[in-house]
Amino acid sequence: MSDMKFIKFFLIVLMYLGLLPGCSQKQIPSRIDFDLNWKFYLGDDSLAYTPSYDDSGWRELDLPHDWSIEGEFSVSHPATPEGGALPTGIGWYRKDFRLAPGDKNKQIYIDFDGVFCNSKVWINGVYLGNRPYGYSSFRYDLTPFLNFDDDANNCIAVRVDNSAQPASRWYTGSGIYRHVWLVRKNSIHVDHWGLFVTTSIVDSLNANVDLKIKICKIHDGPANITVRSDLMDGSRVLTSSLDTLQLISPVTELGQTFNVTNPLLWYVDSPHLYTIRTRILENNQIIDEYETPFGIRSFRFDSEKGFFINGKHLKIHGVNQHHDLGALGAAVNTRAMERQLEILKDMGCNAIRMAHNPPAPELLDLCDQLGFLVIDEAFDEWKRTKAQKGYHLYWDEWHLKDLQDMVLRDRNHPSIIAWSIGNEIPEQFDSTGIAIARELVKAAKELDPSRPVTAALTETDPKKNFIYQSGALDLLCFNYKHKEYLQFPSRYPGECLLPSENMSAISSRGHYDFPSDSIRVWPPAYNVPFEGNEDFIASAFDNVHAYWGATHEETWGLVKNNDFISGMFIWSGFDYLGEPIPYPFPAKSSYLGIIDLCGFPKDVYYMYQSEWTDKTVLHLFPHWNWKIGQTVDLWVYYNQADEVELFVNNVSQGRKSKPEGTFHVMWRVPFRPGSIKAVSYRAGKKVAEKEIHTAGPARKIELEADRTVINADGKDLVFITVKITDEQGNLVPTADNLVHFDVTGAGEIAGVDNGYQASLESFKTNHRKAFNGMCLLIVKSTNKAGKIKINAYSKGLTNQEIIVEVDKINEIRR
Repeated sequence: MSDMKFIKFFLIVLMYLGLLPGCSQKQIPSRIDFDLNWKFYLGDDSLAYTPSYDDSGWRELDLPHDWSIEGEFSVSHPATPEGGALPTGIGWYRKDFRLAPGDKNKQIYIDFDGVFCNSKVWINGVYLGNRPYGYSSFRYDLTPFLNFDDDANNCIAVRVDNSAQPASRWYTGSGIYRHVWLVRKNSIHVDHWGLFVTTSIVDSLNANVDLKIKICKIHDGPANITVRSDLMDGSRVLTSSLDTLQLISPVTELGQTFNVTNPLLWYVDSPHLYTIRTRILENNQIIDEYETPFGIRSFRFDSEKGFFINGKHLKIHGVNQHHDLGALGAAVNTRAMERQLEILKDMGCNAIRMAHNPPAPELLDLCDQLGFLVIDEAFDEWKRTKAQKGYHLYWDEWHLKDLQDMVLRDRNHPSIIAWSIGNEIPEQFDSTGIAIARELVKAAKELDPSRPVTAALTETDPKKNFIYQSGALDLLCFNYKHKEYLQFPSRYPGECLLPSENMSAISSRGHYDFPSDSIRVWPPAYNVPFEGNEDFIASAFDNVHAYWGATHEETWGLVKNNDFISGMFIWSGFDYLGEPIPYPFPAKSSYLGIIDLCGFPKDVYYMYQSEWTDKTVLHLFPHWNWKIGQTVDLWVYYNQADEVELFVNNVSQGRKSKPEGTFHVMWRVPFRPGSIKAVSYRAGKKVAEKEIHTAGPARKIELEADRTVINADGKDLVFITVKITDEQGNLVPTADNLVHFDVTGAGEIAGVDNGYQASLESFKTNHRKAFNGMCLLIVKSTNKAGKIKINAYSKGLTNQEIIVEVDKINEIRR
């Protein structure tokens, strides 16, 4: 046995005996939340980067922060209604902080998860650099420019320039809208995003887990270190790998391999996560620790049978998601993102396409934890223009760096099943698309050869699509054009298909128009006036869609019944700010979601729930408040049954089953006040029952909190649904009462909304009009334990008060 092998063997023995020195040493956190106590100024000042600058008059706030969402809606804002009709501009952020003298021998970095956009950063007056793309995460080394004396301040200054508009086809937000971290490291450490974990062999009996670790050495001269990686299930170490090596170069790469017997595989219904804990030891002391959550899973696409994960066939039930959080704007909040995913999961959704940019890191963490497949997308624009002041302006200098940073940051997430290099890119129509596509795919695969690379295409003729002709794509994704899917196997023999955008069907929660027996589409001219067309704009039946799209039932039926179609991604999961096309101001947000801005499901949500889950679903709509004698279409989405019977005022209207190719049953009846009831049956036995009563005048307010206890961390949220009801507790479906909110104690109002796409009320007030009987209050915790008292009141209505507990709990959700 060689000396090196003997040393390694001896160290492993000590490790398993628990005798390896330094392994129990308590570590000082190397990554520190840097969100608190910033100062902000909306405007520009060329001297604001200097440490001596007087910022005493600036606003104090905590990050993440989106200043656009705090503004008033206006058609005259440069971002236009397509950008959310909210203000943009230039803003400055500053923060003073001190470091301990003991940090003098450390490497100190600052990590920005995302700044929108065109950020420039200074430390103590020294310019560090700029980052134009608002969705990229990035790091600066502060070490050479810091003060370490006890009484010496350090000043970080950030200029954010979102003034060049229009810069996007949707609402972006403005500011340091994602988290910021201060990172302390010793001179030898695992590099930023420097560990890559893959699973080369995966089955129910064994899995091989392979690591590639990049280690940085900042100081001169060689160093002898030990690198120990533990594969952990929770707090339990399952197996370990240990290497000793001498560092000579500034960067050293190391490979390690584990074998896991009887692994718990990551799956959408059982998203089990392991952790790799990597420690670097020098002189038997831990000098760095780096943790990497990951999942053990395998997947593949098949040109005939679709998608498989861990050897099991799975139809991808996906939605597209933009990054805004409704009334919270673009400012990242983990609980708000988690709530969105929970609502989608309850519908049966199992996949998210990040449209059309890298998401917040926390969103990918949540997808890992909750069991969502992900397409991680880099760009909406390459060199050719889509938005007048968009990303094409920075393409030449930044596109490779931005793509590489996305892949490096995100490649350990088991949820990610594909990288997308672009959405509806104009270069698919000219020969420049060939070279660019090859360049981008090559860059992605150099950093992660384990996943397919795709792009969301619109040109379905292979002879006309130059991105396809590049031969670089592993997986073909097309937006819309569902009627051409059946030609795919003959047009693209041997290729795998995953539609990346579908439907663009329009609806507004709780608003209906009749009759609904014909499909109407948006005219290509986009010239439908808003005034006088409210019914057209707000139809909630599955009968209005973009001219490029289709109804939910038509597209899902095609995808469901063809195995070679791996799944689909609905446009979109939630309504989102901006892109109200085809409707002009005052419309300022999308009508295309299955769920509105508040997180309240629209009716079609229950069609998908009836198809995508095993839950018993019986959803009867619309409401039962109409003009006497008016003809009303009553629809029912259902499952677990073979027929449904409708009763109007206790009189049966007969039983119906879904016609072939549809996912609902319908009755057309005249309105008479009273009640409607749907009863579903299977083999003659009742399965479920749903009854709706004609609501009387509005009399009461009802409050429903999504949780009764939240975390006292200054960031956690409680979402409170506000309903306007009659005396008997029936929702009043046309109520638009103005509701006021008093919030006292250990919380404060974070936002209000009602889901109406053309409402111009501010998201940042203490009141909101109901829309179709409902609105939403969002309350944020303070960092102190206690109670939040929430009182809602409105003229002529009985008010309601609820209490939410705020406690120091690290993990409430799971």
